[in-house]
Amino acid sequence: MRTVGEAVDPAQPHPETAGGDAGAAEEPDKQVSWAELFFDLVYVFAITEVSSLLQADHTWAGAGRALIVFVPAYWAWTATSVHANRQDVENATDRIGIFAVALSALFMGLAVPGAYVDRGLLYGGAYFVARLVLQVLALRWQKLHLNSFLVGAVVTGPLLLAGGLVEGNARIALWAAAALVDTLAPQLLRRRATAHFHSGHLPERFGLFLIVALGETIIAIGSPVTGTTHMGGDVLATVAAAFALTAALWWVYFAFAASALQFAVAAADKQFDMVRHVLSYAHLGLISSVIAIAVGLHDAVAHPGHRLGIGVAALLYGGCGLFLIVFAYTRWRMFRLWSVTRLTAAAAVLISLPLASRLPALAAVVWLAGLIVALDVVEWYRMRRAASKAGTEDAAEAAAAATVGEQGSAPETEAQIRVETEA
Repeated sequence: MRTVGEAVDPAQPHPETAGGDAGAAEEPDKQVSWAELFFDLVYVFAITEVSSLLQADHTWAGAGRALIVFVPAYWAWTATSVHANRQDVENATDRIGIFAVALSALFMGLAVPGAYVDRGLLYGGAYFVARLVLQVLALRWQKLHLNSFLVGAVVTGPLLLAGGLVEGNARIALWAAAALVDTLAPQLLRRRATAHFHSGHLPERFGLFLIVALGETIIAIGSPVTGTTHMGGDVLATVAAAFALTAALWWVYFAFAASALQFAVAAADKQFDMVRHVLSYAHLGLISSVIAIAVGLHDAVAHPGHRLGIGVAALLYGGCGLFLIVFAYTRWRMFRLWSVTRLTAAAAVLISLPLASRLPALAAVVWLAGLIVALDVVEWYRMRRAASKAGTEDAAEAAAAATVGEQGSAPETEAQIRVETEA
């Protein structure tokens, strides 16, 4: 699966627009490098620290502060993945560059707990260094011009550094502005985009980042229990329900959506637009929602017999609702179809939120897990039915057939789906 980085960076040296059979058939397979996998390990720590920041403050203000420090880290990861997609990084120069960005991300993670107190300069300075390194690396395969790499180096990096030098609301304002600029840059610079991306590598990178985020939910589930002297049946039941929920969320993405995402990126006429929306922007929402879910599960497992409370319920149920809504958005972007099943499930989750806040944590997690498992069962049935109509047992073809067949007759093969999509 390939995904786009840097919200897909505009203005690259290759004028191809990508997409279609020719681009997908002729391009060699690009594998995720070991250096990239090592780089991802730093983000295991970074996501844990962002989750801890949100854990300490469940209010809207607390969620906003956590998002403000996560967004720049996300775009630094994305830019690194785009660089690895466009450039052969199996050499000493690029490996050292990627490790330098990883060290900067590690410093950012170390700064997160005190980012709004006494570690603001460390956070802002580390991000600025990461952006400068990425710009230098990018200059090895493109000329200096206005794109997301340059914006990060000369606009958002200095904004974050300046924010670290001030305190209070001034820091929040500068960092929020930087996060907003990083997020809007790919959209505002989209008309400059002419790049061709390896359509398998990028989706795989974003899928791996989501796995890192899901790993945080496992840590969140287990960490409240490991320090206790007695694990009662209610605790073990909550752990089991929380794990079932996490596995069901994995199923939503990797069993039903991953092949459709990869296919859509490879087949798109305007590849930049597809990766920008379906990979870069959508995964910012997906990963943010998983972080919120992880924090909610941590509190639920820690106090299975207590009422969930509106703050924790909002993180848990709101995070799951956002997760499903983002998928509905990607379906529309890929095939101009709405995912009725996922929108229905999202509505059921959000409608349940007020009641869930008054239930014991165990009951609330069981109910939420049941809703997501029910969604998976329905989609599994639809996929099997689409596969039967298509006369195939191939999982990728079945998933694609189910994707397009949701609001019409299912095409018989991925090739026919592609023709229908491009028509």
